[in-house]
Formats: sequence, C-alpha cells, structure tokens
Amino acid sequence: MQRYLYHTTQGAIAVRGTHAVRIPEAWPALVIRDDLHLYLDAHLADGEHASLPDPSEWLAPLGAQQEVWAAGVTYYRSRTARMEESAEAGGGSFYDRVYAAPRPELFFKATPQRVANPGAPLNLRPDSQWMVPEPELGLLITPSGTITGYTVGNDLSCRDLEGENPLYLPQAKTFDGCASLGPCLLVSDTAPSASTPIRMAIERDGAAVFEDATTLVQLKRSLGELRDYLFAACSFPHGVVLLTGTGIVPPDHFALAPGDRIHIAIDGIGTLTNTVRAWPK
Repeated sequence: MQRYLYHTTQGAIAVRGTHAVRIPEAWPALVIRDDLHLYLDAHLADGEHASLPDPSEWLAPLGAQQEVWAAGVTYYRSRTARMEESAEAGGGSFYDRVYAAPRPELFFKATPQRVANPGAPLNLRPDSQWMVPEPELGLLITPSGTITGYTVGNDLSCRDLEGENPLYLPQAKTFDGCASLGPCLLVSDTAPSASTPIRMAIERDGAAVFEDATTLVQLKRSLGELRDYLFAACSFPHGVVLLTGTGIVPPDHFALAPGDRIHIAIDGIGTLTNTVRAWPK
C-alpha cells in the first residue's frame, strides 16, 4: 500500500490507507532524507494515530529554501504547441530541435514564496493575454540526487510571451503565484508506471470548459535523465522539486480567465485544485 506525506500547518502527516501519523521531524529535514520511505514506514508502524487536517490547512510539499525547476518540450504535444505559438516570431525550429536533442530544456521555475498551496489562487500575469495551466508530474529530489517523492504540479505559463520571443521564457514562466504543488507527496523508491494517467479539467462559472488526459508513457525522456542534467552543474543543499513537462495543452483559442478553477489529477498521487485570479492590485 502506498505511503503519502502531507505538509500541513500542523506539521508533517504520513498516511497509508486510513492510517495517519504525525511525523516529528520538521519538513526541511524530511525532504533531504535519502531514506524517506523507510523513515516514514517506521513511524507508520509505531507512531500514534493522528487525523489528517482539513484541506484548507494543506501546504505545498516544498521546503522554505527549496527551488522549483522545470523541464520543457518533453512531450510531443508540448513540442507542437511551442512550435505553433512561436512560428510567427521565427522561433518554431528551436522547440523541434530541443525535442530531438540529447540535452533537454531545463529552466528555473519558482522560489517557494511564488508557489501556491493546494486550494490557493494562482495569479494571471497583468501583461499577458494568453495564459494556460500545464499539468505535470513533479519529482522531489534530495541533495544527493535521489528521487524520493512524486507530486502534482501546475506550471502556469504565458503562451503569448513565450511565443513572441523564446528569450522571454523567464517572464512567461516566473512571477508571483506562477505555480502550485500538491496535494501531497507520494513517497516511494519506485517511479509511477508509464501507464499512469494525468488528467486536467478547467471549470468556468461552474461548467467544464476544457478536459483532457495523457499518460506518462508519452514522456520522451526518463526521469533519471532529467535529474542527471539538472544536477550536472548545480547543487541543491535543500533538495529540489523538478517538474517534468506537460503533455496536455488547451487549444489555441483558450486562455484562462479570473475565477477559473483548475483540477489536475495524477493517478496514485491525488488531485491538485487551484483557482486563478486577476493580478493583485
């Protein structure tokens, strides 16, 4: 049976089935443990039963000093969308070339204060008119490079900024409220299977305006390959979360609007839900 780790306002809570226990160690110390699954197993076997707090008390499974990085153009659907949005600016061939290249696209996504908790709002950038969510599998990686956990990620993106010029990627990707993670970590020494579905649904005024799904088998690169390139010349003393790219892209006529509600589900991990709002005044 799978083990899960929740980051909450009341501390870390480990869950297996209907059994939940409070973990005494602080979150920053937990997420750098290479033996995290064994550590949680010991507490789940002997720890005192606890109640999982209400979802309003769940936090992003991210330490206060952990960076969030992301991989791009790792699914064929993402490659196609990036080529289409940047064709007019002459940048389409860049995305085709990186999809086929040995080296993946990796970029810095967010600091912890720019990441929304489960249920919290994401921000629509004020100088973008074409923003979309990107549902992604996130990896928790320790300072040694060990992948110990898996989560759901929303890599909010400005397609118009990125399409205007590939050099605008940092502005298209990184801003306050540009990402969300959750609802928890699946802590496992084995990766989700290639057949694992990823689903996304977007609601507007209570009605579905977009739904789609893919599976991890569509991910072109291995998780270890993405990890190895990220760690090739960077150290992460507090660990890192790496988003692995998206295989779901809404059609070109779709753009998020204030009040939209986004549900991203990965089988075996859970569902991450966030709303979006106009840029805070």
